[in-house]
This record gives sequence, structure tokens and C-alpha cells, in this order.
Amino acid sequence: MKHITFYLDFVSPYAWLAFERLPEALAGLSYSVAYRPVLLGALLQQHANPGPAGIAPKRDWTYRHVTWLGHAQGTPLQMPLRHPFNPLPLLRQALACSDDGFVNRFVAGTVLRHVWQGGRDALDPERLAALAAELAEQIRPGQDVNSAEPKALLRANTEAAQAAGVFGVPAFVVDRKVFWGLDALPMLRAYLEGDAWFDGPDWDAAPRTPSGLPPVAR
Repeated sequence: MKHITFYLDFVSPYAWLAFERLPEALAGLSYSVAYRPVLLGALLQQHANPGPAGIAPKRDWTYRHVTWLGHAQGTPLQMPLRHPFNPLPLLRQALACSDDGFVNRFVAGTVLRHVWQGGRDALDPERLAALAAELAEQIRPGQDVNSAEPKALLRANTEAAQAAGVFGVPAFVVDRKVFWGLDALPMLRAYLEGDAWFDGPDWDAAPRTPSGLPPVAR
């Protein structure tokens, strides 16, 4: 059995699509999944990446694309009232349900549906209170969205993701290999099935390809 760490941020529509697609994409294989919330903004900032929402035409395309992808794969997806938004309250709420930085599929799915179904404001105070109530049985004693422990877990998760080479979400890490994005699920399946390609030179050769661009000034 292979162990997969699924890094996600609830602000990402692709994380929602991948969350819903994952069981079907890996059907019939022996694996386990651990869901680990991270702060996408910190991953992007590390590489001076503005993200899709930071480039106006790409933002428009991304919202059209994910809405179509939801339609195509049969996953309900409506853009929230405002996007992007600060996901910290949602990340900390999820991690108030954790002892070790990982959340179960119920918690991850509950928060993702809060954002990506219904087209409402993800940070509306009444809705956040309702979300906390929905997760009440999962929340650890003495913890809430404002507690120190969820904040520390989020920081540790994000640092662990950076150390693992994760640069965006959704990302799936197995055997120290990073598979990024919804469209990486077929590649992830091939790896889990033992595709001989992964024993060849191509995976390790990729980072050694010289860049023809000048270094970016920082």
C-alpha cells in the first residue's frame, strides 16, 4: 500500500475538483490518503508566483475553466461570491479538528463544500459559525479558529510542504515524488500501478534541463 499526502488549500477550486475526483481516479488501487491543509499564498510567494488570480486574463480563464471542469466531471462547483479571499479562517477551522496537522476526509470535504457549493461568501460570519457547528464533533477539546494550536499546525504544514518541494495545490506527495494539479491524477495512478516509465531516466532528468532564460532578480 502506498501512502499519499494530499496538500490542499480551500481557496483552490482545483483542490475541490481533485478531492472529488480522487476516489474514482484511483479506484481499484491499494493506497491511503492523508489530507494536509497549507497556505497556498505562502507557497506562491516563495517562488514569486502571483497565482492565476494575480493575472487578470488568466483569472477570467481560470474561473471559466474550473466551472466547466466541474460541469464536465459532475462535481457541483459555483464560484464563491468573492474570490480570491483570505483562507486563513477556514484553514484554522479545519486544523482545530486536528492533533497532528492532518484532517480526515469528512473535515476536508465539509470545508471545501462550504466554499465551492452555493456561490456564497466563504467568509460570511454567519456561515463561518454554521461551519464550526457542522464540525463541532470533530473539533479538539479547547480548540477553535482563534487558538494557537491550529495556527502552529498550519505554519508547520506549510513549511513541510515547502521542504517537500510543493509549490502549489492540489499536490500529492508519495515516495517523495510530487504530483501537482488535478490533471496529474492519471500520472499519479500510473505511478501507483508501477508504470515502468518511473524507473527510467526521465523523472530525474527533468530538473537538469538547462534554462535558456536569464536569472530573475530578487
